[in-house]
Amino acid sequence: MEADKLMGAEATVSKASYLGREAAVKSRPPKSYRLPELDRRIRTARTRSEARIMREAREAGVRTPCIYDIDLKECSITMEYVEGITAREAIDRNPEDAEKLAAEIGRTAAKLHSAGICHGDLTTSNMIVRPDGTLCLIDFSMGRTKAALEDIGIDARLMERAFGSAHAGLEKALDTLMASYLSSMPDGDAVRKKLEEIRNRGRYT
Repeated sequence: MEADKLMGAEATVSKASYLGREAAVKSRPPKSYRLPELDRRIRTARTRSEARIMREAREAGVRTPCIYDIDLKECSITMEYVEGITAREAIDRNPEDAEKLAAEIGRTAAKLHSAGICHGDLTTSNMIVRPDGTLCLIDFSMGRTKAALEDIGIDARLMERAFGSAHAGLEKALDTLMASYLSSMPDGDAVRKKLEEIRNRGRYT
């Protein structure tokens, strides 16, 4: 795999140039195990959906890469190349600053959820800490809009579990993240109750 190209199960992301600016191109290549017509519909729908979710997230005040171009024929999105390192890298490098970053992650997730948007994979690997310290969310391929309380609770629980798994030993930072998240949610009490309900389901299954 090339250093400037990342390959996932569904898509590839590579560095490019767009009108003289550094860019990232996310492409969904054809899958040979699907019927061609079905494959085209799936890839087109997912490309449209991800672009729409990113736009709505930005409108809600969440920093995401700016979209430069959408090519439905190639099922690709050309977007801003965001300078910085992942939040996971930032925490691993400077665990003493983890609580400050965790609080920002919580506030950012709350903005997203308050707008009825679920990310689907809120891990610190899908968050870029830019040179100015601001947080940018990436990879909305598993996201959805018009999310119900149940969806939001599941997204929050996945975020909680992902942080705890990736950053073992930083329980205080995790507590800060969740406290920041819940206090920033307009309906924090309802989300807290739903989150506890989802945790309990996991304990008894």
